[in-house]
Amino acid sequence: MSTTPTEIAGAKRRRRERLFYTGMAFAIALTVFAGFSRTYFLKSYFGAPPLVPLLHLHGLVFTSWILFFLVQNLLVATNRTRIHRRIGIAGVVIAGLIVLVGVATALIRARQNFVLSGDTAALSFLTIPLGDLLLFSALVGAGFYFRRRADVHKRLMLLATISILPAAVARLPLAILQAGPPAFFALTDIFIVLCVLFDLLTLRRVHRATLIAGLVIIASQPLRLMIGSTHAWVVVADWLTQWAG
Repeated sequence: MSTTPTEIAGAKRRRRERLFYTGMAFAIALTVFAGFSRTYFLKSYFGAPPLVPLLHLHGLVFTSWILFFLVQNLLVATNRTRIHRRIGIAGVVIAGLIVLVGVATALIRARQNFVLSGDTAALSFLTIPLGDLLLFSALVGAGFYFRRRADVHKRLMLLATISILPAAVARLPLAILQAGPPAFFALTDIFIVLCVLFDLLTLRRVHRATLIAGLVIIASQPLRLMIGSTHAWVVVADWLTQWAG
């Protein structure tokens, strides 16, 4: 039987999708490696100080998610979707560990900086990592819920991974990042823009999952900065960090 034009078009579309999502997974992995190379991956080469066990655990769990995300995309790209589905539950476990360890690390680091300097800046900044983790957990949860809707699932999991990229982007050796959170948020948002462009090129519209999740991530960024600058948040953050004191 000859292949119909519709089948050919479908095969081309799937090939483009696999190239895009695998490429994005590699780009994210490279960004994480570049961002944390001086303080984690290659810290001995750069003479960075030793890390406490909690930071080693945080790095291990975070890296595990990035590698898991990359492997999952490679499995889909090589038509091994059955394995992709079987090990999917491992992603839920890793995501849960990221949130638990990430929250503990953020609170402890904020408390330590506040105690050492007596400045509320560390407490204000806490909205950024906690916001990242909140978005990540919500998007991963939604992605798992829509695991039988491949078009929704893959977009939500990609955007969930993008939502925790600011920590790596902020550590890239770029002069522009001296501007602080607005700069590293803007650079992170480039990944979201690429998702939007891919949808426009392939679907002639922005997929609803990309639109909603992307807007939530971007809208949360200035909102977190505004909340972090309020006295009410400093009081709440101080209370939260007491548990890590």
